[in-house]
Amino acid sequence: MDTAAAQWTGAEDPAYRERRGGRTFGVWVAGLLLAGVSVVVGCRAADTDGITPVPQLLAFLPWLLVPTGLALLLALLARWRTGLVWGVALLGFVAWFIQPYGRADEPGGRPLAGLRVMTSNVEFGRGTGSLIEAVRRRAPDILFVEECDYGCSRALEDAFGGDEGVYPYREAVEGAGSDGSVVMSRFPLKGADGVRGTMGMPGAVADVRGHAVRLQLAHPMPPLPGQLGVWRHELGELRDYADRSREPTVLAGDFNASQDHAAFRRILDTGLRDSARLTGSPRTPSWPARTTPAFGAQIDHVLVSADFSADRAAFLRISGSDHRALVVDLTLHQRD
Repeated sequence: MDTAAAQWTGAEDPAYRERRGGRTFGVWVAGLLLAGVSVVVGCRAADTDGITPVPQLLAFLPWLLVPTGLALLLALLARWRTGLVWGVALLGFVAWFIQPYGRADEPGGRPLAGLRVMTSNVEFGRGTGSLIEAVRRRAPDILFVEECDYGCSRALEDAFGGDEGVYPYREAVEGAGSDGSVVMSRFPLKGADGVRGTMGMPGAVADVRGHAVRLQLAHPMPPLPGQLGVWRHELGELRDYADRSREPTVLAGDFNASQDHAAFRRILDTGLRDSARLTGSPRTPSWPARTTPAFGAQIDHVLVSADFSADRAAFLRISGSDHRALVVDLTLHQRD
């Protein structure tokens, strides 16, 4: 048998065809996985949130290590050198962007007052009962509640409000479903213009032991397909609020965005700090609560101006809600 005949016979061998087909399939699957991750990582590197489905996937950026690792394994099995180099480079980029974003320096002035802040999205009011129990256990000084419908608002007022209540001061945007939001406080509150949005975002100025602190609840629209423009606009309004503020500021709530979204990073670029990062929890997931901490994204935040240090942060399960509550201990410092 001559050489040509031997090659022809090998090409027709079923086992050979099966191996070649398996390698081709592995290359295709690995290539598709790497291409998809590359689009998301490319938008992250370009400081843009892109178009659907990029903003939705950016919320889960650390989990892109999983498809990238799978693609690397397939490229290895298929002996696809280009895929191996591509995958290793992508792993490096993802690992780099997982690092916390924003400033984390501590204020230099002397401590003036301590306060505990809690924020919780109760999902159309369904988590109200569990939130009331958590508030009694954790005893925050200031409480931000998103998606607090009429029933939720009444329940919080009955449990904690009134002149003799634990939280005699409140500012609220009353509404049904996800439209309602409430800020309750042990400290005296003075009404202030809130940030306008599709859902309620009340604002106030708190008198924290003689020191004025601006409070703003955050609850922009989520990045739903077809509504990315609204999401960007409302995060931009929050960014403008943070940029205008010249007093000690606490901006807290469900931002529907993580540090991997460019629109959220622009809020941090105003000088606000993410208290979860300050306490060593920059990647602790807060949503969806039914899968966290095994899988999820941190979209609930307490952002503070440079006047504050953060001592402790805890993410709490709220039954009935798809968000975990966030409790942070803050210290207000004198400005240098």
